[in-house]
Amino acid sequence: MTVEEMNTQLQMQVNALNASLNSLQQSFDAQTALITQLNQTIQELREQLNKNSKNSSKPPSSDGFKKPAPKSLRKPSGKKVGGQEGHQGTYLSVISDPDEIVKHMPSACEGCPHYKMCKGTACVAEKRHVIDAVVTVNVVEHQLLEIPICMLHGDTRKGSFPNDVKATVQYGENLQALSVALNTVGAVSVKRTHEILSGVFNIPLATGIISNMVKRCADAVSETVNRIKQKVADSSLGHFDETGTRVDKKLWWVHDASNCEFTYLDISPKRGYLGMEQCGVLPLFHGISMHDCWASYWSYEDCQHAVCCAHLLRELTGIAENHPEQKWASAFIGLLIKMKKVKDKAVEAGKETLSYYHYHKFDKRYDELIKQAREKIRFRLPQRKNVGERKKERFLLWWSALIITRHQSAFLSITSWFRLITIRRNEI
Repeated sequence: MTVEEMNTQLQMQVNALNASLNSLQQSFDAQTALITQLNQTIQELREQLNKNSKNSSKPPSSDGFKKPAPKSLRKPSGKKVGGQEGHQGTYLSVISDPDEIVKHMPSACEGCPHYKMCKGTACVAEKRHVIDAVVTVNVVEHQLLEIPICMLHGDTRKGSFPNDVKATVQYGENLQALSVALNTVGAVSVKRTHEILSGVFNIPLATGIISNMVKRCADAVSETVNRIKQKVADSSLGHFDETGTRVDKKLWWVHDASNCEFTYLDISPKRGYLGMEQCGVLPLFHGISMHDCWASYWSYEDCQHAVCCAHLLRELTGIAENHPEQKWASAFIGLLIKMKKVKDKAVEAGKETLSYYHYHKFDKRYDELIKQAREKIRFRLPQRKNVGERKKERFLLWWSALIITRHQSAFLSITSWFRLITIRRNEI
């Protein structure tokens, strides 16, 4: 074998080894990518398993039988347990005008020959009151009287029934009010309302009659409900939410629109945009819309948006628990809680805005934590056909929304639907 032949053979072996090496490298790269993908999937599944109503926006009903242990973000105040000084608690008080008085003489005196004499000199040594509910049925019979011959006019005269007495036998206003209250305010089904009233009052109140009572009540208050709806739509600040309920064994959604004074509720088979349109408040609303960052709310561009801090705290808690290396999440929890405490003190003092010092202190710390979050996590939106289906795990969506909220409208506290202090740059 010549030198050229040996070189040719060696070159072929080298080429074969290079090809094999490239194949192995490609296989290694593919396995490395698969391992990375599997690790990411494992992490996402672990986060989903660890999520509950305390560290995410999941409702408490999704926690199942294994409820998470209560975990409060409040720190010990050092105050004693129970009602604090100055707090007007609710308690049983002595009744000055009781409906019935029962006197109890000493039992040892009943056989004494001087019992009647001593009874007259007895005085009250101690009083105890028993408050109880008396369930009674009152049947009022209305009789129409007729005078056969009028002494003045010489003809027959007959009385007339009140306008609200229309049938031979009918149910009174109190019973109708109780039936409607049980079904609406008490959220008792029509069937169970029928069972309760039949068992307690012994009145054969049919389910169809109860439904008609509720409908008549709804028709009577429809004008008031429309005025409440308009009051909420015209307010400068509104809170919006939706929650699931069962209608004929199907999942429907109760849409809530409220401010500090009024609450308007509507029900729809749709949770998103179509349900909000049916509710009819958001299409007319031009103030600050407070919500849980559900994607459909962002479809309304004629109002400013603010994200509920309660939901933000839950998401932050989830990040801190599932990603301990993300130190900024715990720091952000502390910042939001501090902001709320300062806000509460300002409200107690009768202030409507925060001081220049607090505003700029929170503003600086806020920017620092947002910068840390962006440096730790390379934010990238997932590629999905429907924007409304973006995973909530991409938590920087919340922070992007919060950044927009801060610059356009306000920092809003956890209890914003009661009393809010908005911090606006143009108010400083």
